[in-house]
Amino acid sequence: MPIKVYKPTTPARRKTSVLINKNLSKKRPEKSLVIIRKEQAGRNNQGRISVRHKGGGEKRYIRLIDFKQSKFDMPAKVTAVEYDPNRNADIALVVYPDGVKSYIVAAEGMAVGHEVLSSEKKIDIKVGNRLVLKNIPTGTIVYNVEMVPGKGGQLARSAGNGLVLMAIYDGKAQLKMPSGEIRVVPENCMASIGMPSNSEHRNIRYGKAGRKRHMGIRPTVRGKVMNPVDHPHGGGEGHNPIGMKHPKTYKGKPAYGVKTRKRNKRSDRMIIKRRLSRTGRK
Repeated sequence: MPIKVYKPTTPARRKTSVLINKNLSKKRPEKSLVIIRKEQAGRNNQGRISVRHKGGGEKRYIRLIDFKQSKFDMPAKVTAVEYDPNRNADIALVVYPDGVKSYIVAAEGMAVGHEVLSSEKKIDIKVGNRLVLKNIPTGTIVYNVEMVPGKGGQLARSAGNGLVLMAIYDGKAQLKMPSGEIRVVPENCMASIGMPSNSEHRNIRYGKAGRKRHMGIRPTVRGKVMNPVDHPHGGGEGHNPIGMKHPKTYKGKPAYGVKTRKRNKRSDRMIIKRRLSRTGRK
């Protein structure tokens, strides 16, 4: 998919780019598969801000995505490939022989007329097909992978994030993440062949603050330009460094390159090789 870079006719247009996807279907979302998205603006049930820098944005419907695809041995036909404002990958509308419609995460190369099949048996290794991991050859790129059998896909659902099936042994499947982490999941988990569509999404340049506001993202202010009462990095005259041994969050916790994963987490035994942190440490 080509990326269109605008000419710098105005300051807002300078360095702005958009993704041109001619494969998207020009239709309204399926009425039975959308629900209203209520605006939370980063606030909890008490009305207090629990997640900063959220609020505003364009009104959007939530598309109900079928991450399980549990209608086995029923070939579904792709009738539309649509844009989803709530995720960076495209979604595909599939229709089963019994007339049931559902949305799935579209794979790279999926188009209208494509047939996808979900099965617990051995079937063709074709883009979009969904199989049990033990029936997929090693070295295959997969996406929408389950972590618990029957729970639905949880891994590799964003644009261009495919996992490589490294090995299968002792009832476990080894998966290599895009970060370099190697994780194991039960071999009975389901996975789709291919990688999520819209992999060029990471190359888009937003160009102006307004586009981020349309996405519901509010401005992020640096701590060092605040007052000491508002942030540990704040205070001083003129342009000053942080002024402390380690950078901190606005609540005083260590930041930047610090491990945030809990010690002795139950799922640690499922990770064979950890990803590299920002500082290059495991």
